[in-house]
Amino acid sequence: MFFLLQQPVIVDLAQQPAPTQDISIQVILGMFAMAGALLLVAAIGSALVAAGMLLYKRWRDASAPASQPPHTHTTLRI
Repeated sequence: MFFLLQQPVIVDLAQQPAPTQDISIQVILGMFAMAGALLLVAAIGSALVAAGMLLYKRWRDASAPASQPPHTHTTLRI
C-alpha cells in the first residue's frame, strides 16, 4: 500500500550539464604566477639594495680626505 501512494521519480537524462574546467590546471597556473611575482619582487629588491650600496660607497669615497693615498689593501674590520 505504501508503494502505491508514492509519486514516481522522473529523471531527465537528455540534458547533460556543461562540462566544467579542471581546477587543477588553474591551481598550477596560479602557483607559477605567484612564483613569478615573488621572483620579480626579489629582483627589484636586490637591485635597489645593490644601487644603494654603490651610491653609499661612492658618497663615502667622495667625502674622504684627498690627502690620503688610495687604498692598496682591504680592511677586514673584525
